[in-house]
Amino acid sequence: MRPRDLGIAIGVGQPGPHNAITDVAGVGVGHTTLVRGHGPLVVGSGPVRTGVTVIQPRPEPIFRRPLYAGCHRLNGNGELTGLEWVRESGLLTSPIALTNTHSVGVVRDALVAWEVRQRRIGELYWSLPVVGETWDGILNDVGGQHVSAADLWAALAAVAPGPVAEGAVGGGTGMICHGFKGGIGTSSRLVAIDGAPFVVGVLVQANHGRRERLTVAGVPIGRLLPPLDVPLPALPAMPNAGAAGSGSIICVVATDAPLLPHQCRRMAQRAVLGIGRTGGVGEHTSGDLVLCFATGNRDLPEPSASARSAPTHGVTVLDDHRIDSLFIAAVEATEEAIVSALLQADTMVGRDGIVAHRLPPERLRELVPPAG
Repeated sequence: MRPRDLGIAIGVGQPGPHNAITDVAGVGVGHTTLVRGHGPLVVGSGPVRTGVTVIQPRPEPIFRRPLYAGCHRLNGNGELTGLEWVRESGLLTSPIALTNTHSVGVVRDALVAWEVRQRRIGELYWSLPVVGETWDGILNDVGGQHVSAADLWAALAAVAPGPVAEGAVGGGTGMICHGFKGGIGTSSRLVAIDGAPFVVGVLVQANHGRRERLTVAGVPIGRLLPPLDVPLPALPAMPNAGAAGSGSIICVVATDAPLLPHQCRRMAQRAVLGIGRTGGVGEHTSGDLVLCFATGNRDLPEPSASARSAPTHGVTVLDDHRIDSLFIAAVEATEEAIVSALLQADTMVGRDGIVAHRLPPERLRELVPPAG
């Protein structure tokens, strides 16, 4: 169940055919979902409620033909590896993987190994993969580090265009959002600029927010569905477990518009407004990080030390005075992706019997006026 299945339209823009980040041509998404065990937490054994999600920005190896990219931080209590090189070079040179906090290292190393397998023997290069995380320790044995290199490779093998699985899948398996079961969500918008068609797509791993702040299409749903109606997940009985709302969100924005790195960075900034429209505020202990990449220039030279290219190359650039419609699309698609993550995630029982309830679609249908 997605927002539009309930007659709820977020914003005024038109989504693409799949209403997903994969509406940007060439972009693919794959998941590996790990769900094992029940009962009390035994670190290293489970229960396991986690996984890994991969976004492939283009079908061909991106390390050979990178894309312009930019990033933004709302609050930095989180990790998205490789961002220093993105900021420095303005380039995305790896797939983007999302997982849990304690599995960033193994996923990053597995992406390096994946690239090693594809490189030519004796080729000189470096790899700085982009891997993001949010913390799933309320439902998952996060300290057991159950995600393996093989899980990352399986997600890469599963990468496909078209519809994207959402909710409690991949890196979003054990995530909680605004006191409901959260996870992976996605949405897209079609944009016409002076008659030229473009697409903006967003994918989020939503694990943030407090119940009382949740807003859907302008309706204060969190106050209308208090814990007495839909219980909050219990916090684990451990020191410094964190307060409700202290989680994080990773947001990936893609577009086929021909943007330069500074324009990608500005797009990433606008996605934060979509997080805010649903009630996210970037708490002190939240990691709220956004990456935007643009596929509109597909022939950029490889940045590797072994690359041999012409001293100059041409690019196409969207006039900054025409970019506002892309900004609006990024805001709306981010907002809808978060709501879709909430609706697509089923209720989950995790470690120690802790329950994260889904956002009940029938109640949302009652509380949010239909579009039009």
